Amino acid sequence: MTSFTTTFTLAAAAYDLTWFDHFDDHAAKLGRWVADAAAQGAKLLVFPEYGAMELCSLGGRAVAADLEAGLHEVARHGPATDALHLDLARAHDCLILGASRPFFAGPRPVNRATLYGPDGIIGHQDKQIMTRFEREEWDVVAGQGLTPFDTDLGRIGVIICYDSEFPLLGRHLVDQGAEILLAPSCTESLAGFSRVRIGSMARALENQCVVAHAPTVGPCDFCPAVDMNTGSASIYGPPDTGFPPTGILAETTLNVPGWAVAEVSLEAIRHVRRDGRVLNHLHWGEQAARTAG
Repeated sequence: MTSFTTTFTLAAAAYDLTWFDHFDDHAAKLGRWVADAAAQGAKLLVFPEYGAMELCSLGGRAVAADLEAGLHEVARHGPATDALHLDLARAHDCLILGASRPFFAGPRPVNRATLYGPDGIIGHQDKQIMTRFEREEWDVVAGQGLTPFDTDLGRIGVIICYDSEFPLLGRHLVDQGAEILLAPSCTESLAGFSRVRIGSMARALENQCVVAHAPTVGPCDFCPAVDMNTGSASIYGPPDTGFPPTGILAETTLNVPGWAVAEVSLEAIRHVRRDGRVLNHLHWGEQAARTAG
C-alpha cells in the first residue's frame, strides 16, 4: 500500500482457538486465515482479543491449564508472532491488527494488540480498563496511552473489548482524528458478547464512524482463561445516510468461525458527519453545557 485510499475492504474475524504442537502449525493456520480475507479483497484485517492465548498450548497441557504459566508461555512467543504477522502483511499487502496477547512491559502483563503493515509494525495499543477477571484473578494490568494510528487507510483507533463499553475512550480517539475504530473482544457468555456489541454499535452511532468487532468463538478446552467463547464478527456504521438502516455493514453467524467483510468508505463517514439526518459527532460537545451545574 503506497498511496492513501478512501475506500477499502475491511475484515473482522470470528476466530476459534486451536491446540498446536508446533509454532509452524499456528503459522499455517494464521496464513490460511489471512489468505482467505485477502482473497476477498481485505486491506485491513482485525483479529480478536486474546486470540493469541492458543499459543499457550505450545508449553504442553500443564502449562496451558495454569493461568500464570499460560501468560508467560504466550508472551515468550512474541518475537515469532511479530515476525509471522509482518511476513503475512507484506505477502498480502495489507494491515493486520493481530490478536491481542499478554506483554510483560513490567512485572505484570498488559493486554496488547499490535498493528502490522507491509513496511513494519505501525504501533500497539494496550487495553485501558480491565475486567473483573483480569483484575481479580489473572492480574493483567492496564496499559498507558490511547492514540490512533496513521495509516494508508486513514486514522485508526483500537478499543479492546471492555474499552468499547466506555464512551469517552472511543471519543478520545475520534477527537484525535480516528474514523475507524477496531474492537477486538473475548467474551465467555452471550451477555458479555452483547455488552461489547452494544458498546461498539453505540460508538459507531455517537461518533458517526465505522467500528469493526472481532471476537473469539467456540470452546477452548486447554486454556481456562478462554475456555468458552461466544460471539459473531460484525462491522458497524451509524444507521444514517450512506449506511444500512440497522447500522450493520456485515456480520457472521453466532459462534461460527469466519470473516465479516465489508467495503468501508471514509468519504461516507465524512459525509454523514457533515450532512447526516442527525449530527451526533458535531453535537457531542453540547452535552457538557446540558450536564453542568
